[in-house]
Amino acid sequence: MEHTLSPVEKRVELSMLYDFYGELLKENQRQIFEDYIQNDYSLAEIAEEYGVSRQSIHDTVRRCTRQLEDYEERLHLAARFAEAKELLRQINRLTEPDRGQEEAALCKIRELSEHLLKLW
Repeated sequence: MEHTLSPVEKRVELSMLYDFYGELLKENQRQIFEDYIQNDYSLAEIAEEYGVSRQSIHDTVRRCTRQLEDYEERLHLAARFAEAKELLRQINRLTEPDRGQEEAALCKIRELSEHLLKLW
């Protein structure tokens, strides 16, 4: 069963995709998307600022969202980054002092770091 993202989770996801692929959008798309997703302006506020309809801004945000999701579907940079972060968290936990199983921890660190290197 597929998990549906809450509006806040979706906004965080889009913000991350924007961090990876935002430069691939046109300048006006970037500005509108930043205002909506990162600056949390309403569609009406952005429309007023640009002198266009709210629907026009809505369409631009939807178009940008589709483009960013398409880039991620093709390139998987954000997913690989998230996986790399999780591997680094695991490595960090393994290096905590007083673990008592240094040899096993070192083997696991080696395994995780090799996996991390393969991501990039």
